[in-house]
Amino acid sequence: MIQILMKTVAKLFYFVAFLWLLQSCGSVPAILSTPIQNIDNTPIKTTEIPENDLKRWNQLDLVSDTIPGMSVDKAYIEILGNLKGQKVIVAVVDSGVDINHEDLKAVIWTNKDEIPNNGKDDDKNGYVDDVHGWNFLGKSIHETLEMTRVVRRYKTRFEGKTESQISAQDKADYADYERAKATLETKIKELQGPKQQLDFIVAAEQTLKDALDKESFTKEDVQNLKSQDNQVLQARNVFMQILSRSTKEEFDEEIKSFKEYVYGQLNYNLNLEFDGREVVGDDPYNFNDRNYGDNDVTGPSEDKEDIKHGTHVAGIIGAVRNNGIGMDGVSNLVEIMPLRAVPDGDEYDKDIALAIRYAVDNGAKVINASFGKAFSPNREWVDDALKYAASKDVLFVHAAGNDGLDLDDAKSYNFPNDAPHGSTLEYADNVITIGAIGPKYGADIVAGFSNYGKTHVDVFAPGVKIWATTPNNTYEYLQGTSMAAPAIAGLAALIRAYFPKLTASQVKKIIMDSGLPINQVVVVPESDDTKPFAELSRSGKIANAYNALILASQVSRGLK
Repeated sequence: MIQILMKTVAKLFYFVAFLWLLQSCGSVPAILSTPIQNIDNTPIKTTEIPENDLKRWNQLDLVSDTIPGMSVDKAYIEILGNLKGQKVIVAVVDSGVDINHEDLKAVIWTNKDEIPNNGKDDDKNGYVDDVHGWNFLGKSIHETLEMTRVVRRYKTRFEGKTESQISAQDKADYADYERAKATLETKIKELQGPKQQLDFIVAAEQTLKDALDKESFTKEDVQNLKSQDNQVLQARNVFMQILSRSTKEEFDEEIKSFKEYVYGQLNYNLNLEFDGREVVGDDPYNFNDRNYGDNDVTGPSEDKEDIKHGTHVAGIIGAVRNNGIGMDGVSNLVEIMPLRAVPDGDEYDKDIALAIRYAVDNGAKVINASFGKAFSPNREWVDDALKYAASKDVLFVHAAGNDGLDLDDAKSYNFPNDAPHGSTLEYADNVITIGAIGPKYGADIVAGFSNYGKTHVDVFAPGVKIWATTPNNTYEYLQGTSMAAPAIAGLAALIRAYFPKLTASQVKKIIMDSGLPINQVVVVPESDDTKPFAELSRSGKIANAYNALILASQVSRGLK
């Protein structure tokens, strides 16, 4: 977990509230949008947030709760109570979704034109038995990063050559190869130290298990261990230090995550010899080779651990509200369309492009994209799919990324996006890019991991310590811009449910314009610097559902 640098910067700011009369979808009284006059007079939480509040902080209100959530609860109470809306399909392009989860199964999209399990493509959409979506990964779980694949693909063409030896038509590929190779070498080198540490700790743990003749041990077991063996004594000393700072259970959880990250990177993500695509059976670089995948949107893993990310994202968007279990999604009128296209590693451009087209062709009005990568060798396929989505009035909500990068910097890359690299000219107005904030208002409100950019990030939303659905009827806190994006996807679905005349472009603009401006100096992610919050995104705001619905009503009322 990346820690935010703690700095306190006090600054007054004012937000002139708009007064809009809601007249669409029924008659309701005039409502004043969230007032933020002189925020320094609003008590700012300095104590720990109570667990009940923390579990739904993304839905709370800055003024009444002193927590910078999206005012979702307030919107339901004061605006949506008596209004009627229509369901909106939101495609979740991700690792897969546990469609049988207690808090999600009632909101999973069903393809009514497909007869389940008859082995036929009843609706003639090119996908057999796609009752709840499609799995573009088949039996694949682990995958390399795109930079690893770039090095592997281009190595024969470019290894040992200088730029002067490269033809004009190959220069772009050569540049990607050189950038990928340098990044790959750096990543592998950076992991050598952590791997040595991990191997040492794992070996010490095994030594103690053997000495104690136990598969699990306690601090007391270690304290009472007597031995003349230097290796055992060294392992004992190591674990006495470890267990003085945490319990064995906490250690087990931390070491498990550490192993998954380090070994996962070295064995799969950064491994030039590993081919996770082999089990899928297609050519991922042939866009016309589309007869692959299956209808198992929960993926091939029995424990469903590999679909935790997608299940969490789905819950943030639309977990059943007010059912007394788990948590509440942002939207109460949503159908989740699971599209499994993001493995443990980087997604393929082909899968993303086809998943977008599937979502559009099968009725989705919002697509959530909580993924991203630094290389995109076939970005033209994804660009064309995004343009296709724009032509069909579908909003694409994309996570900004978790590298603490300024996406306006020419050296920063994050795909997919809606503009050529280094350009500010968007080719479509249906893509909204989301940064992440945390639950404590003030100088440290921006998540320490979040990417940002005055041009290439549109708005910020809650993304730190978000409680949501995880597989097998469980719930966990996760964080990332991956959690901020579905908050906005849920808000977009809410707007489109109650104000269906609004276009994807209008919904994007409403979310950006109606947010709360943070006129404070804040800590810049991954740095010791500070900047005005307004400089970190195009809108300079944090999303606010209450205000967005009011503005949506005003815009909708003006449409013929």
